[in-house]
Amino acid sequence: MATGDNTNRPPANVARCDEDAPLTAEQKPMPQQMADKPISEKSPAEWAYERIILYIQNFEEQLDNEHEVAMGFTGADAGVLRIEGIGYFDPDIVTFYGTDSLGAKTQLVQHVSQLNVMLRALPREPDRPEPRRIGFPLVSSMERDAEDTPDPQ
Repeated sequence: MATGDNTNRPPANVARCDEDAPLTAEQKPMPQQMADKPISEKSPAEWAYERIILYIQNFEEQLDNEHEVAMGFTGADAGVLRIEGIGYFDPDIVTFYGTDSLGAKTQLVQHVSQLNVMLRALPREPDRPEPRRIGFPLVSSMERDAEDTPDPQ
């Protein structure tokens, strides 16, 4: 993961019981494209979207090849959503795309003020030879978006 100088990084911290546990998203440097744009210039939706991507990517780094990332719905009995995409709509909407445990197409649309995400590991879909990893493609997508944005000089 490319890292920036992190001068635009907000304060972050984590307390853990196991000092030998893998690094968390709060402990890792931010990708360059996230660090380049000051937080004050990001909408709440964009900033939430970017950090959720970091959490997903970090979570996936700790999974074996038999599991994929999914999202459990907090505060509801709606089950889980196998994350296949994430997006945002400025200034305040974040959405998750995927399928539920029965394979039905599922989408969650949330206001950033209501955002609660519980990441879960689900067994890899049996018909897929490799687990689907969404975190790394999401970071790559942010990098492409940053390259396509004209420099305001």
